[in-house]
Amino acid sequence: MFSFCLGFSVMAYFMGLLSFCLKRKHLLMMLLSMEFMVLGLFFNLYLYLSYYGFEFYFSMAFLTMSVCEGALGLGILVSLMRSHGNDYFQSFNVLW
Repeated sequence: MFSFCLGFSVMAYFMGLLSFCLKRKHLLMMLLSMEFMVLGLFFNLYLYLSYYGFEFYFSMAFLTMSVCEGALGLGILVSLMRSHGNDYFQSFNVLW
């Protein structure tokens, strides 16, 4: 059972990575695929901590940081949508 769940979490991470590479035109899709990768990593972390009998304090810190990352990404997305009018990643001029 452990190997199945571990395989599922690794597959979820790589599916998020594949989605991140394929859907790089829209900023929202990039943020969603990064959140999917974070969920895969969290599930993997949870499996390892429960398998070895450790406490779950680090997983709570990991979730806190991932929520902060998601809120920051959503805030950047909203500000870019207001200033540029779309979420196409190539329409943002980063170098000016």
